[in-house]
Amino acid sequence: MAVTEFKHIPVLLEETIQALDIKPNGTYVDCTLGGGGHSYEIAKRLEEGGRLIGIDRDEEAIEASTERLKEFSDRVTIIKDTYEHLFVLLRRLRVERVDGILLDLGVSSHQIDDPERGFSYLEKDSPLDMRMDREDTLSAYDVVNTYSKQELARIIREYGEDRFANNIAKRIVEEREKEPIKTTGELADIVSSAIPMKVQKTGGNPAMRTFQAIRIELNRELTQLEKSLDSMIDILNDKGVLAVITFHSLEDRIVKEKFRKNENPCTCPPSFPVCVCGNKSKGKALKKPIVASEEELRLNSRARSAKLRSFTRMVAK
Repeated sequence: MAVTEFKHIPVLLEETIQALDIKPNGTYVDCTLGGGGHSYEIAKRLEEGGRLIGIDRDEEAIEASTERLKEFSDRVTIIKDTYEHLFVLLRRLRVERVDGILLDLGVSSHQIDDPERGFSYLEKDSPLDMRMDREDTLSAYDVVNTYSKQELARIIREYGEDRFANNIAKRIVEEREKEPIKTTGELADIVSSAIPMKVQKTGGNPAMRTFQAIRIELNRELTQLEKSLDSMIDILNDKGVLAVITFHSLEDRIVKEKFRKNENPCTCPPSFPVCVCGNKSKGKALKKPIVASEEELRLNSRARSAKLRSFTRMVAK
């Protein structure tokens, strides 16, 4: 696929760049590189001594961002991997600390719009894929056709926050016993059949939550996020910033809670007059998330659910 076909509109672009407060000679990491939209704006603000490291697990994103950022090749390093391995990747590059880290979570517009990727519940004949890294052996087909009814119900309930999770899991198992479920359209129809019609009239597309749940499970999205945030804060320089853009409540809840614990890690009972646990604050979180402006929403409806949270590292003197 030609790199020019990779289309993605960076969400909350100006707000993110402002939050990162780019230093011309600083070192920055875009952990979810995508098409390079955010990274382009970071790279063009860097001067001699500045460095940008871009990471993504999608080969098509790597190709597209490499093309987009080629004018900054003297200051940009692009790596195909997951941000879960950030600490190891930086050590290989002999980078100990950075001035800013960006996480733009969720699925890119390109991934959703490409029928072959199987992310969209609106596509009828797309293969059940949903892999962010197409070199992974497990796909959505495997989740749908091999997970037990209990496992399917759990992920749809936890990751899709769907109150009809048990009904949906039961219907999936019933249908796959007749023949394997192969396409996004087949799965969407099965999910729809498990949800009461009166709910469908007011609750949006009935397949949306199930598709989200399978995608999150397959790509380990929440697991990676929860495992990575603390260490990302730890490798920030003084006044370095971790900026995270989330697109649903599960992601946002994890980020909010991790930021809160890093800002106020004290475990002493409220009745104690002074802290004795020894846990020190690592910095300060932005109190309220930033959301898209009305102008941005007019240009990009997919920004509607986006929230930007940031954490500024403050190293104790």
